[in-house]
This record gives sequence, structure tokens and C-alpha cells, in this order.
Amino acid sequence: MMSLLELVQEGRGVLSGLLHDLSASIGLLTRRSCGPTDGILQSEDGPLCAAEIGSELQKQFAIRPGGRGMNGNPVIVLPEFPDFSELEEEEVQNVLGYLSNIPSVAASAVGFILVIDRRLDRWAAVRATLLRIAGSFPGNLHLVLVLRPTTLLQRTLSDFLFKYNRDEFKMKVVMLSSVTELHAYIDPGQLTTELGGTQEYRHDSWISHRTAIEAFALMVKTTAQTLQAFGTELAETELPNDAEATTNLLHTHTLKKDKMTEDLQVAQSQGGQLLECINEPLQTDPEYIMTSDELENLATVQRLLGQLDETETAFDEFWERHRTKLEQCLQLRHFEQHFREVRAHLDVTSERLSGFSEVSVSPAHAEHVLRELSGHEDKACDALDHALSLACEGDRLIDNSHYAEDSIRPKCSELRGVCEEISSTLRSKKSFLLRAMELHHALEKASQWCEDGIFLLASQPVDRCQSQDGAEAALQELERYLDTAPLHTIADRSAICCQYEAVLTTQLRDQVERVFQKQISVQEMFEKRRVSLKKLAAKQTRPVQPVAPRPEVKSPLSSPNQQRKERRYSADNTICKKVEPPIHNDGTRHASLSEEEENLAVLRRHVMNELLETERAYVEELLCVLEGYAAEMDNPAMAHLIPSTLLSKKVVLFGNMSEIYQFHKRTFLKELEAYTDCPELVGHCFLERMKDLQIYEAYCQNKPRSESLWRQCSDCAFFQECQKKLEHKLGLDSYLLKPVQRITKYQLLLKELLKYSKGCDGCDDLQQALSSILGILKAVNDSMHLIAITGYEGNLSDLGRLLMQGSFSVWTEHKKGHAKVKDLARFKPMQRHLFLHEKALLFCKRREENGEGYEKAPSYSFKHSLSMTAVGITESAKGDNKKFEVWCNSRDEVFIVQAPTPEIKTSWLNEIRKVLTQQLKACRDASQQKSSDSVFPSPTSNSSSISLSPFRSSGQKNQKKQEEKKAETSSVSDSSSSPKHKGWTKASLSVDASEENDGYSSSEDPMNSDPEDEAGRKLAPGKYTVVADCEKAGPQELSVKSGDIVQLIREGEEGQWFVKNLRSSQEGWVATANLLSLISKSKSSQSLSSSDGSVSGNLSTSSSCSETYTSFSDIKP
Repeated sequence: MMSLLELVQEGRGVLSGLLHDLSASIGLLTRRSCGPTDGILQSEDGPLCAAEIGSELQKQFAIRPGGRGMNGNPVIVLPEFPDFSELEEEEVQNVLGYLSNIPSVAASAVGFILVIDRRLDRWAAVRATLLRIAGSFPGNLHLVLVLRPTTLLQRTLSDFLFKYNRDEFKMKVVMLSSVTELHAYIDPGQLTTELGGTQEYRHDSWISHRTAIEAFALMVKTTAQTLQAFGTELAETELPNDAEATTNLLHTHTLKKDKMTEDLQVAQSQGGQLLECINEPLQTDPEYIMTSDELENLATVQRLLGQLDETETAFDEFWERHRTKLEQCLQLRHFEQHFREVRAHLDVTSERLSGFSEVSVSPAHAEHVLRELSGHEDKACDALDHALSLACEGDRLIDNSHYAEDSIRPKCSELRGVCEEISSTLRSKKSFLLRAMELHHALEKASQWCEDGIFLLASQPVDRCQSQDGAEAALQELERYLDTAPLHTIADRSAICCQYEAVLTTQLRDQVERVFQKQISVQEMFEKRRVSLKKLAAKQTRPVQPVAPRPEVKSPLSSPNQQRKERRYSADNTICKKVEPPIHNDGTRHASLSEEEENLAVLRRHVMNELLETERAYVEELLCVLEGYAAEMDNPAMAHLIPSTLLSKKVVLFGNMSEIYQFHKRTFLKELEAYTDCPELVGHCFLERMKDLQIYEAYCQNKPRSESLWRQCSDCAFFQECQKKLEHKLGLDSYLLKPVQRITKYQLLLKELLKYSKGCDGCDDLQQALSSILGILKAVNDSMHLIAITGYEGNLSDLGRLLMQGSFSVWTEHKKGHAKVKDLARFKPMQRHLFLHEKALLFCKRREENGEGYEKAPSYSFKHSLSMTAVGITESAKGDNKKFEVWCNSRDEVFIVQAPTPEIKTSWLNEIRKVLTQQLKACRDASQQKSSDSVFPSPTSNSSSISLSPFRSSGQKNQKKQEEKKAETSSVSDSSSSPKHKGWTKASLSVDASEENDGYSSSEDPMNSDPEDEAGRKLAPGKYTVVADCEKAGPQELSVKSGDIVQLIREGEEGQWFVKNLRSSQEGWVATANLLSLISKSKSSQSLSSSDGSVSGNLSTSSSCSETYTSFSDIKP
């Protein structure tokens, strides 16, 4: 069988031969002599055409009617043309040359007969014409026939002069006197009517006919040249090396082929029209006899049309072979391109599988690895399907006799080999994993049986087991559980190792060893418990005395241990019997205590196992998210699925999850595993890594941004594709919440460990670790609120550490000169969120919460700030145990703050005290370095006394009186007040309201104030005026209103006074704290005197009986 390339070469040879024949036919048609390798396909200049010399032919000084002489000589006629001598030489040569090229080569070789009609001319013109023809006729002249002038003179003159000048013409010239003589040389049928012949000749029709013939010849020539050039181009075209170039080449060649076909069809159409034109005389006159030239043209045109049909057929066959070659080339290039792509995909799959570790450390990990392998298998199956499909496609190409069979067949074999190798690797790894998973499940089953057994031992109440029935029930419970051991435990370690030898890694072998040892330990624990319970469940009978009994009294409360002990001794061992019972009782207590400790140890291990298992699962989940989502964002193959809003937002979406993963994977998990056998000491591990755990603060602060970005892109194809690959049932948002859930999980596990570790060595560390974790959670929570503050122009980090934050109701009072703005406490309070920093207290307004999840977190608009260097506090305000005052600049600006609960108020006051105490301490340390006269009094004064207010009242003039009343501001002490006293309650200085002092001054050091002194400053029985309303909180309490006169009758328990309202005559109990507020807020310096005169004094206009704190900025020398 010939190949396609050989067929194409053969087709090219056939086409070349047809084109050569076509060239010869065109030469016949145009009367041009050409050799075998010359012809119309050459580009050299050819003979003149009728269209080129149309104007010269129109003059009709020479014509070619188509007649022939007796011997077949072509006849050219020069009719009467008086201006012949005036013609240009070039015109004569062009016309004679064109006419001499019309006959065939054979006819031209016989020689032309030239008929010169000069019957109406003179001899001089005849002589000039003959000389001109002798010098310019291009062909072979056989004979020149001249019709001489008919006038007597010219005829006589021509006869005489012709004889004289005959040799001058250098050609055979015959002078004829009439057309009758001409008929002797040329048949009249070959002459026109002007020469006495019968041939009808129309010069215009002849020119038109010749132009059509030559146009057809030119068209055929051009088509033949184009065909030959196109055939050469097709044959010499090198096949491209890529599919795109092959496609373009095929398209280009197809267009050219269509153009060639169109040109051939046009040429055939024009040839048919020309053929009809030649046959036209026969159509009109069947008896019409064609001239030799007409017959010759007819035959040539018919042959040319036949050759055109053959050429078109041969060209179509050649084109089909060429097109088939190009199409097969395109198929080959596509096959090669797909082969490279599939081979690269197979290489990636093979490399991924070779680098895939089927080693697993736990059942969950084994399942995770198996899911990963299944994912790889799905991807590999797609690649294998593509590869096998491509191999089948290659087989089809070979079956269709593709010219590149030798190149396609090895590639198909290579694809099938690689597919088989990958399939074998997948089967091997999957089989390995399934066997490993089977072993893991067996180990897990055995381990779980041990854990459940330990939990069973720990959950059996010790006190109930002391009775016979309880011991029997516990023993039966143990027996039932031990009966399940064969179904759950590993019976033969060597058999397991032999059965799973193929999958036993070092880690798995160690795990088998640990589980087996754990089984042994648990079984030993069960055996010990069984022995103990059997002893307790044994039938308790009175001992049999082998000697005569002596009357003695047995306690009915004797323990079973004592009775069993007594049965072991004979009568002669009575002394021992009397001594051992207390020893047995003590032994029972020790046994119970030991068993309780064992139970607690079991529970501690249970919590520790939960901590480790959840930690390992947590690390795996983080790795899964980082590899399955974060890494895929950098995968070019997934780039088209990522929406524009997610581009370059990986840090926003995942925060510092990678840092968290590295810390837990490389450090924290390994350190936790070191405490597996001593869970009570794990608190030390948390304390060591507490600073590292603060990385969760940055993650939580970024969580709102991550949540917002997730909600914008949660439905995109990228996340859906990643989730599908990971086979996760939950979306990415659930996994992004894992770090937040994990940091909160630690405190729950630490609480559990602490509960079961009372009295252990690491108990203090556990407590401290729990406090530190709670501190981190609080810092995280505070920071989440802090980042929501808007409108603050400064840098929040300059305000120091955030100590507390919370929502309060706030009223404000402002001082203008010596008068106050109207008390606003009775108006609606402002809702403010307060942020207490080390250096400032911020007041913010909470904004509406919108959105879902973390987007629902509130925002805060900054409203006001107080520098802690200028802040003072008053512990009680407005008769409400939930209110306190914060003021600055000597109470020019007062904020009345109401906490949600008294406990929150106390915690805030304690924290503010700490800040102010630290400031006072720092001020004192700085002041001690200055001159002793700058701030502090002389050494004879109280060594710690300082002034806490820039104002001093007139009451300070009498120092002794102040000391007796002990009027002082509250002490900013590091020690906290007792639970019954939310603050220190002290009587204030006696100050007149008209004086400018709204604050407090003291001559004693607030750091040295004694809380015990506060307890002694209580109200005394007597009559007082109420300055504020107070509703009763219980059925035995008393309601009072502003302006009521009340009498304090007696002081009861729990800080309450029995009070009588003299206006309503009602009696009841009133809390001391409320009572102090109710009677201390007089707007004038009302004297509150007791009825018995035991206590008298003036209460200050500003928050008497309450403690006031001021900052060290108010200290003046």
C-alpha cells in the first residue's frame, strides 16, 4: 500500500503532465511555437495580441481572411490603402508580425502568399510597398502576388520598371493584371469578394473573434500558471509542528483551492462561449464551409476544454490527498498536544501519589488520610480516563492509516503503561490504608474499652460498696463488663503484629504496645477491684469460737473487716483480736482514701485524654483549612474561580491562622503530650506558653473583617470547589470559628482538671493557668470592643492598657462659678459605654447593631474623655447603691454613673482605686526627691499626711476640732473593703454651703486610713429630715419621701435601722447605706442632731457619709 505522501507525489506528477499538455494546446490556440519545457507557463514576453494592436488592425492595411493557397499556404491580403507609405514602420511590423503568427506552425513553414491589391495606385507606391514588405515581413514568404495598377500609363510603367527592378525586391513577385489571373494561384473560395472570391469577410467581426480567442487563451494560461504554482506550493509545504499553525495552513490552502476551482470553472465557461462563437456560422447556415483557420481554432478550443476538465479532475484528486495529509497532520498535532497535557497530568498525579504518606496515627487521622486518598483517586481517575480515551483515539488514527503511525503507537503504549502503574499504586495505598484503618479501629476499640472500664471503676460509689448488697451489685457490674473484653480487646499481641505486619510502622507498633499495656493495667485494676469487692460481698457471719465463750458484748456496728479478721484468729489469740480492730478501721479509711484518689486520677486522665485528642483534631482541622482553602488561593488552576472581591485578601480572610497552626503543631501539642501521665501538672505548660497564646487576640480582632469578607464571597464557586474537594459538610466559616472556640475550650478543660486535682502538686499552677486563660479571654473581649471605637482623634494605644469596659447610665453636672447647673439627675440619663484605661476614662455612645455573626458587633462613637491624672470619685451618689460619681477639676465637671448591678459598681470602684493608688504612689515617690517643704508637712506632723484638694475650708482653722470629728476624705488604699461596706463611710468636714469648697480636704494620709474607723462612724438614734425619695424593697421595709421627718429608733442586724416616719406614723426597716444617702443630700447645711444629743454634726453639701477619691493632680503645695 502506498503511503499518503507517495500518493501526493504521484498526484503532483499527473497534474504537471496535464498542465504541460494544456500549455501545448494554448500554444496552438495562440499560434506560438514552444518547446517541451517552454510554453505558456514561462514568464517571458509572448507575441502581440489583437487587443494590444487593435488600433493598427482597425486601419485594415493588412488582413488575414483565413484563405489558403493551392499548396496550403496561408494567404495575407494587403487591400487598397493609399496611405500605406505614410504608416509607421512599427505599425507595419506589428500588424504583419501578428498576422504571420496566426497560422499553425506547419502552415507557416510552407510559406505565406502575400496578395497586394494596388490596382488603383501608382507604380511608385507599388515599388515602395514591395520594398517595405521585403524589409519588414517576419515570416517565410512563398509568393507575392501583386495586382498592378489598371491605368494604361501606370500599367505600362509597372511592366517596364518591374522587369528592371525585379532583383531589388529579393522575393518572388508575380505581377497580375486582373483577379482572374489571381484565381490561377488561389482558389476563389479562399478569397474575399473584393478579390473575386466567395468568402465573406467582416474585419470588425474578425478582430472581435480574435480578441475573444486570445482572452480565453490568456485566461487558461493564467489559470495553468496559478495551478502549477499552487501545486508546487502544496507539494513543497512542510507540515507545521503545532495544531494552530496546521489549522491556519489548512484554512489558507482551502481558500486557495476554492479560488483555483472558481478560476477553472470561469475558464471552462468562457471556453464554451468561444466554442459557440466559432460554431455560430454553422448554426445559421449548415452549408457554411469553415476556413482552415476556423477549423483549426475549433479543434484547439475543444481539445483545450477537454484538457481543462482533466486538469480539474486531477487537481481535485491531488487536493483531496493534500487535504487529507493536512487533516492527519492536524489530528497528529492535537494528539501530541493532548498527549503532553495528559502526560504532565499523569506525572503530577504519580508524583502526588508517590509523595502521599499513607501512615496514620489515629483512626480519625486514618479516615482523614483515606478521604485525602479518595480525593487523589478521584482526580487520578479523571486523569486516567483522559489518558485511556486518548490512547483509544490514537488507535483509531492508526486504524485509519495515519501517515504517522510509527509515532502514535509508542505514545499509546506509554499512556497505558503509566495508567496501569498509577492504578496499581492507588490500589496498593488504598489497601494499606484500609488495613491500617482496620488496625486503628481495633486499637481504638480496645482503648475505648479501657477508658470505659476506667470510668466505670471511677464512677462506682465507694460508700455504697461498703455494704454487702452494694458490693455484690458492683461486682456483678464488673463481671458483666469483663465479659465484653473478648469482643473489644486485643487477645494476642504477636498475632496482631503478624496479621498487620505489612502496615505496622514504628509508630503503630508503639501504639499497639501502649494499648496492650493499657489493657493489662486496666485488667489488673479490675482484678484488684474484684478481689476487694469479693471480700466485701462475702457472707458476714459471727465467728465460731473453738473455746468456751466468755460473756462479752459485741458492737452491732462492727465492720465487716473486723469480723473477717476475727475469724482468722483462734481463741488463744484474743489479745491480738483486741488490738487489731482499730488498725483495721484505719486501714479501711486508707483504702477508701486511696480508692478515691485513684478515681480522681482516672478522671484527670480522662480530661487529659480529651484535651490531647481535641488538640490533635484541632491541629488537623487548621492544616486542612490552610491547605484546602488558603493554599488554593495561590493555585493558578483555581484563579478563574476566585471573585475580584477576594483577590489579595487571604490575610484578611484567614488572619494569623497559619501562625496559630505552627505554634500548636510544632510546640504546644508536643509539650501537652509530655504531660500525658501527669495531667495535674499540665498547668505549668499553659503558664509557660501563656504569652504565645496571646496570638489569639490578633485573630479575634481580625474576625469581624474576616466574617464580612466571607459573607461577600460565601457563594462563590471557589469556596464550593474547595469544600467539595475536602468533602466537608460544613462551610469555611465554621472552620474559621475553630480558633475562637478552641481558646474558650481551654478554660473549660482547666476547670475540670482543677476540680479533680484538689490537693495535688500542680493545683496552684492549674488555678493560675485558669486565671491567665480567663484574662486572655477578657483581653480578647475588651479588644473586640476597643477596635469598634470611632471618632477618637488620638491613638488609643497611648492611653495604656484597657482595664475595664461596660455600659452605664450617666448623668452630668457642671459648676458655673459658685452656682451649679440645675441637677439633671431627675431627667433621662445618657446611655454610655465606658472604657477604663490606665491613663484615661473614655465615654462612648453605643451604636445600633447590624448584620449577623461578627458583623453584629456594636460600634462606639467617642463622646468624652477624662484624664486619670485629673479624676476623683465619690463612692455613693443620689441615694442609689448602684451609683457613683466621677469628677475632675475640683468637681467643676461631675459624672453620675449608674452601674447595672452593685457588684459591677464595686468592681469598677476597686479598679479605679488601683489606678489612683498607683498615681498617688508615683507622686509620693517623685515628691520625696524634692524639698521636704514643697509638698509634705514638717516631720512633726503625721509622716504620711498630704492634702488631696486644692481648696481648704474655714473649718480647717481648728485643727483640734477636725481631729475630734475625724473629717477626712476617703482613703485610696490598696486594701479592699469588707463585703458589708462597698466603700468607707466617713463623716465629712463641717463646711458651710456658702463657701466655695465642693470637694474635700484632709490632714491625714489617705493611705493610712483605717477601715475599722469607718465601722465606728454610724448614725445615732434621733430625728432626721429626708432629702430624697426611697421606695421599700420588701414587706418589712419602710418607704419615705423627700421632706419627711424620720426617727431612727434602733439599729438591727445586717446593717439596717428600724425607722419611724413621723409624718405617716409608719415604721419599718431601712438599709444603713440607703439611710445615709437619704439624709445626707440636703441642699443646705442642715444640722442633723440626734434626739439624745449623743451625736451632732453638720453634714456637708457634697456627698457626706460617702467616700471621695481624687487624683494626685489635685495635690498643691
